[in-house]
Amino acid sequence: MPATDIVKKKLGTLPHKPGVYLMKDRFGTVIYVGKARDLRKRVSQYFHPSRRMGWDLKFNALVEAIHDLDVHVVKSDPESMLLEGKLIKEFHPRYNISFRDDKNFLLLKVNLNDPIPRFTLTRLRNDGGARYFGPFPNSGALRNTLALVRRQFNLRGCRPLTPDAADYKHCLYGNLKFCTAPCIGNVTHEQYLGQVRAACDFLDGQCGEMEAHLEMEMRKAAGAQDYEKAAGLRNALTDLRATTRKTSRFPRTPYSLPVAIEPTRDLAELGRVLGLPAPPVRIEGFDISNISGTFAVASMVSFKHGRPDRVNYRRFKMKSVIGQDDFACMAETVRRRYTRLLREVKTAAPPAADVEEDEIEEVDGDPDASSRPTPHAPRPTPQLPDLILIDGGKGQLNAACAELAKLGLERIPVIGLAKEFEEIYRPGASEPLRLSHETGALKLLQRVRDESHRVANSYNAQLRLRKISESILDEFPGIGAARKAALLKKFGSLARLRLATVEQLAEVSGFGGKTAAELKAFLEARPGGAIAGAALEVVSPARAEGHQAGSGPGR
Repeated sequence: MPATDIVKKKLGTLPHKPGVYLMKDRFGTVIYVGKARDLRKRVSQYFHPSRRMGWDLKFNALVEAIHDLDVHVVKSDPESMLLEGKLIKEFHPRYNISFRDDKNFLLLKVNLNDPIPRFTLTRLRNDGGARYFGPFPNSGALRNTLALVRRQFNLRGCRPLTPDAADYKHCLYGNLKFCTAPCIGNVTHEQYLGQVRAACDFLDGQCGEMEAHLEMEMRKAAGAQDYEKAAGLRNALTDLRATTRKTSRFPRTPYSLPVAIEPTRDLAELGRVLGLPAPPVRIEGFDISNISGTFAVASMVSFKHGRPDRVNYRRFKMKSVIGQDDFACMAETVRRRYTRLLREVKTAAPPAADVEEDEIEEVDGDPDASSRPTPHAPRPTPQLPDLILIDGGKGQLNAACAELAKLGLERIPVIGLAKEFEEIYRPGASEPLRLSHETGALKLLQRVRDESHRVANSYNAQLRLRKISESILDEFPGIGAARKAALLKKFGSLARLRLATVEQLAEVSGFGGKTAAELKAFLEARPGGAIAGAALEVVSPARAEGHQAGSGPGR
C-alpha cells in the first residue's frame, strides 16, 4: 500500500540524523516505535515498493495501518535507545515486542550519607537522599566501567552496609589492595568520602585524563606487539566513553488519546445500531484491574461528543471485595459511582470532603490538563450519562445492571463489550451484537474501552510500584521479606521503627545485636527517608515476594 499524502510530505523533510520515529494509524494511535541511526534512510525503507515482496504478514499489516508519523531527533544512538524504551513503555504500541515490560535501564547509585558509601546498581529511583547516575543503555559497559572506577579510586565493592574488622579478614578487595579499607581505619571517613566524591566527578564526565592514559597505554601495548593487552585496553576505553557520554533528559511526549476523525457520524451510527432515541452525547466506560486479587482497582472514563472528557475521569480502590471477583468489583464500582452522582445531581455541588483522593485521576504532563479544574475552580455540573459501557461480557454487565436497578437508574442504556470477538452484550438480549470492525460505531466503543483499560492498568501499576518502593527497608543489605514483615509487624510503621533502640530491634525474630546495630545506623543515615512517618501495611512473606509486573482484568 503506498504511503499516504501526509507520510509522503514528511519523508522528504526527515533529517539524516539519529532519532526515534513513531508510526500512527488514522485515529492518531501510536502503533509502532522504532529507532534509527539515520532517520531518513530507515523510515523510507518502510515505503519502498521493491521491498514489499519480502515483508512478513505482521510487517505488511503494520505498513498498511500507517497513516501518519512523527520523529524525535537525538544526539547519539544510545540516546535513541533510551528514548525508544521510554516511549514504548508509555504508549504500549501493538506492533512492538521489546521494552514492553516494566524493566528499566540500569542506574548507578551511591548514598553519601551511608557510614561507608558504596556504588550499587539499581533500576528504580527513590527519595532516600541517594545520588544517581544514568540510565545506561549498555549494562555490560556500565559494569566494566564500575570495576575500573573502583580500582582507580580504591573504593569498596563488598556488600555489608558497615563492614568491620571481622569482615576484613575475608575481604578480597582489601587483601588485593583494591580498597583503602576504611572499615579497619586505614583511612578516615573524610578521606574515603573524598575518594567517593572524586569518583562521582569522574562519572559526571571529568574523565579526560583517564581516557588519555588508557589510550597511551593501548598504543604502547600495540607498539610492543602485546595485542591481547591492547585489545583489553581498547575495550576498557570504549566502555568508559560509552558510560560517561552525556545523554539528554526526555520530557513527557506531547501526545493525547487519539480521537475519531468524524465523531458526530460515529455517535449517530452508534445510536442507530443500539436503538437509542438519540446519539449518546455522554458515554461512561468502566474497567477492572487486579492481579490475583491484590491491588484491585477500577476506572471510569468519560467521553463527551465522542472525545475524552478527562475532567470527569475517576479511579477506585476496592473496599468491600476480597479476592479476585470481577463481578463484585464491577458491582461495587457502579454502586459507588452512581450513588454519589445521584447525590451530586440533587445538590448540584458536592462537598469537597466527599471527593476521595483515590477516585480522581491526575496525569502529570497531560496535554488536556488545562481542561481540568484547578483546586480553587468550581467543579463541572454533574450529569447522568446517555450510555454506560462495561468492559466485559454477560457477567460484568449483569452485575452493573443489578446495581443500577437498585438505584432506580435502569432507564440508562448499558452495554458490555467483550474483547475476544468484540461482541456487544445488551440487557435482555439472548445473543450478542456483532458489528463490522470497519464501522465507526464499534471503533468509538473500542476507544472508550481501551481508555478505561489504560486508566485502570496505569493506576494498578502505580499502586504496585508504590508498594514495592515505599519502604527504605528494601535498601538494607540482606533483609528479606520475612525479616521485613517481622519488623513491620512489631513496630507498625517506619516512624516507630526509627525511634526503636538497638535492644528493641534485636528482640525481633531474625535479628541479632550486630544486625540490629547495622539497621539502626542505616536508618539514622537516612533522615526523612522515602516515606518517613507514613504507615506501612504489614505484608506476609509470600505476598511480599509476589509482586509482579503486568495487570489486566480477569475475564
